[in-house]
Amino acid sequence: MNASNLTILVLYYSRHGATRKLAEFIAQGIESVPGCDARLRTVPAISTVTEATAPAVPADGAPYVELEDLEQCAALAVGSPTRFGNMASAMKYFWDGTSSQWLAGTLAGKPGCVFTSTGSLHGGQESTLLSMMIPLLHHGVMVMGLPYTNPDLMTTASGGTPYGASHWSGLDGKKPVTDEERRLAVAMGRRLAETAVRLAGGGA
Repeated sequence: MNASNLTILVLYYSRHGATRKLAEFIAQGIESVPGCDARLRTVPAISTVTEATAPAVPADGAPYVELEDLEQCAALAVGSPTRFGNMASAMKYFWDGTSSQWLAGTLAGKPGCVFTSTGSLHGGQESTLLSMMIPLLHHGVMVMGLPYTNPDLMTTASGGTPYGASHWSGLDGKKPVTDEERRLAVAMGRRLAETAVRLAGGGA
């Protein structure tokens, strides 16, 4: 990593790996833009058992997000699987704890986007994406989608929406990301990074 590069946060929650895979493709798109580095981070699961605690370091995958990551990023992408058409509780729990950053305007004016993976074909992809936009809008993030200049939006039958990258993982969570879904995730990461560079005065 170059210390002068822009850091772009890719924050996700994933139970079976599908949302994590989309996050990795988005990171690829980010890092295809000169001057940008992707920072992959996740959130711990939450439990109805109040004594339960997450390990200090995840067993695998990205480290847990810290509030400093919000301060240090030039842009961010947020992803979650769907839970009855909404973001997962673990992701919402994280955003519920960001009042200090909201008061400070930490994210105000930064570009952002959202992504999701669903087990059922019509399982609430778009409403989940919209649910993740709400806290970002409250934080003053300039939320971006995927324009129809991406031809894969016109042909994919399983994932990809103008609201953000998405994937249909199947009821067992094992369906691989399709070529169209992958290209859209990469395109969204690239678009986010290019916008961050422009806003920083780099004119990507």
